[in-house]
Amino acid sequence: MAYNNGVTDPTTTPLGAEDPGGVAGVDTAAPESQTAAAPPAEPAGQDHLDTARGAIAEWTVTILLLLFGTTTLVQAFVIPTGSMEDTLLIGDHLLVDKLAYAPPGPFSKYVLPYTPVKRGDIIVFRYPADIKQTYVKRVVGIPGDHIRIDSKTVYLNGTPVKEAYKYHKSEYLQTYRDFFPGEPNVGLSEGGLAMLERHVVKGEVIVPDNCYFAMGDNRDSSFDSRYWGFVPRENIIGKPFVIYWSYDAPTDRLAGSAVSWDHISDLGRNFFTKTRWGRTLRLVRGTPVE
Repeated sequence: MAYNNGVTDPTTTPLGAEDPGGVAGVDTAAPESQTAAAPPAEPAGQDHLDTARGAIAEWTVTILLLLFGTTTLVQAFVIPTGSMEDTLLIGDHLLVDKLAYAPPGPFSKYVLPYTPVKRGDIIVFRYPADIKQTYVKRVVGIPGDHIRIDSKTVYLNGTPVKEAYKYHKSEYLQTYRDFFPGEPNVGLSEGGLAMLERHVVKGEVIVPDNCYFAMGDNRDSSFDSRYWGFVPRENIIGKPFVIYWSYDAPTDRLAGSAVSWDHISDLGRNFFTKTRWGRTLRLVRGTPVE
């Protein structure tokens, strides 16, 4: 995605401003009886032309500022899968704060509310195995944490965690998913295999420096750190702060980068009935995990 690093102000004369200057060829010593020369007349339609140019310049600046804001301050994302249900639903459209975890500068740290990544934060990040893909999960472990799962219960540094946000939609216990870490019964990515080989001590995963362990709230149906390893700090884009629109649509219409004609047709026919109005402008907040 392209980033706009600055805005160039248009060099146009503000509306209503006068252009200084004199009228050449006027004899200041002319007799008092001589009629003063009239200023040259504006060409017909000049006022309308200047107004149009000013409006175009204002809209150009506005568009550039919007593009700058949506690439450096906030960014829009849509939830295509159910791994974060029921906290986030398929079809939730989010605005993500990209400055939340930005490293503070010498002056901006006193103005902008930068925060470290904390347990319980919902984060948007580039999938470590393929950075072209963007994932959203919840941070369960931060650097130095010891994590294990026993019968679906997460143990953090030896203590069971009360996770009010998580959902278990299956009572079935799976050997690797619900007793973690253990012997994998599914294929793991290179990152997942490396995690089990290098970062397991006495039956617990230890989160390394500058990395985070992230899981989906729909715990039984989430492809997360259990399978592909840790989230590097540099992969984190930001954290969602508001659902600006929510539309009931299937995953296959939301997962791709291009908008399908089926989706456009569905929007045209069912925009008002399939929009989840109760989720519009709903704030997204993390839940502290201790």
